[in-house]
Amino acid sequence: MKQSKKLLMNKILFSGLLILAQLIVVFIAFLTIHRSSRFLVYLFKLISILAALYIINKDDASAYKITWLVLIAAVPFVGGVLYLFLGDKKPSQRLQLAFLKQIKNQRIIENNIIEKVEDPFVRGQMNYLHQQRYPTYYGQGVKYFSLGDEAYGPLLEALRNAKKFIFMQFFIVDEGKMLTSVLDILKQKVQEGVEVRFMYDDVGSLTMLPRHYYRQLEKMGIQSVAFNPFVPFLSLAMNNRDHKKIVVVDGKIGFSGGFNLADEYINQRVKYGHWKDSGLMIHGEAVNSLTRMFLESWNVAKNSEEDYEKYYVHEENKENDGFVVPYGDSPLDDESVGENVYLNMINQSHDYLYITTPYLILDDNLQTALINASKRGVDVRIITPGIPDKKLVFRVTRSYYQTLMKHGIRIYEYTPGFIHAKNFLVDDKCATVGTINLDYRSLYLHFENGIYIYKSKILKDIKEDFLKTEEVCHEVTLEEVITGKFMGWFEAILRVIAPLL
Repeated sequence: MKQSKKLLMNKILFSGLLILAQLIVVFIAFLTIHRSSRFLVYLFKLISILAALYIINKDDASAYKITWLVLIAAVPFVGGVLYLFLGDKKPSQRLQLAFLKQIKNQRIIENNIIEKVEDPFVRGQMNYLHQQRYPTYYGQGVKYFSLGDEAYGPLLEALRNAKKFIFMQFFIVDEGKMLTSVLDILKQKVQEGVEVRFMYDDVGSLTMLPRHYYRQLEKMGIQSVAFNPFVPFLSLAMNNRDHKKIVVVDGKIGFSGGFNLADEYINQRVKYGHWKDSGLMIHGEAVNSLTRMFLESWNVAKNSEEDYEKYYVHEENKENDGFVVPYGDSPLDDESVGENVYLNMINQSHDYLYITTPYLILDDNLQTALINASKRGVDVRIITPGIPDKKLVFRVTRSYYQTLMKHGIRIYEYTPGFIHAKNFLVDDKCATVGTINLDYRSLYLHFENGIYIYKSKILKDIKEDFLKTEEVCHEVTLEEVITGKFMGWFEAILRVIAPLL
């Protein structure tokens, strides 16, 4: 334990020193150039002008574009240069080409299940996702977990029963009870001849795992990779992280949701009070989409060309519990799939719309859609954390309350602690559970995934969970969020820079 704490402190200090060193270099360069070379000053200003024109013509979210334009206008000498290093959303050229290659080599799975969906709005949502290569399946063995604690047992049981292969993909992996119990099973499965693959995001786990942790896993016989590795100084822009959470067992059982592989997600470690998360377990052919999303990331990270088909499962439906559509989102294309799924659900709501989210940092499209839904008479309720994990981000989240509440939207804060669940529920009809937060990073910068559900028995479980959670929340009043001039200006500035947080 002492060694683990020492490792964590060393990681934090090392990362802090690297960041400080980069800032010092930039500052010295700024002073040197500013004092000694008018030519370079004019050159940098020209870069800012060109960057501004480039931003205006880009097909990005308006809020993201406005943020950079304001920054460049405020500090034209360095604004354009900062954008070149930090502003472009695209990952490295290698990553882009690798993902495009994966998409090109994929066979789109065709089915006629969508034709059996009567609701025209839901059918439209499913058609949209199918165009993005995410087919609709009949629901089988769908189970909702209202806490990471509840998913923990079934996850371990599924791993123990694996016969052929196990795929695991998480944004955050941290040493502790949860990881140890999982690794004990994975090592046993390797000895039994089960193929085990494990993938984690390098930046997401940067201060939690030893450097090159994947090598330790490989010594155990577990195939492993760290996604998009962090390289100090060379990795100036590391915005595009793999935020997905996927577990696939034998192609027949799949898990996804908000929980990562760390003890706070099962409340074995207290960080921000009680940690409330959510997740789903699915069975049958729908798992194929989770398998594909995992292998897509794996092939890119390993620079390989794994055949997806040999890991797919094709079997007759043993039950029909509504419909499920596992889907993903990528910053590599011009399609904001995660946001569009949310917008479609907001716009099709008639009776109620229940949302749980750890962050509430909205662009104009989402804010307008929520307000319009409330104006239509939809009962819109949103639950956010009572104890934040990032105080500045929480301040930005709260800056949206007043505008939303003035239009009848009810907002609750989870008093016991931090709510990490990312759920949308509409009219007892459809829901989505996944990894996609209501912030700019999730919607535009990260690789994400979710599961869209229609007419499943678990919709009542999701609704019951929301209403029970609401009972232990504090409903925010308008008086609490009305701010004075100083705080109003401060929040306005925070909202301008929100896309950078």
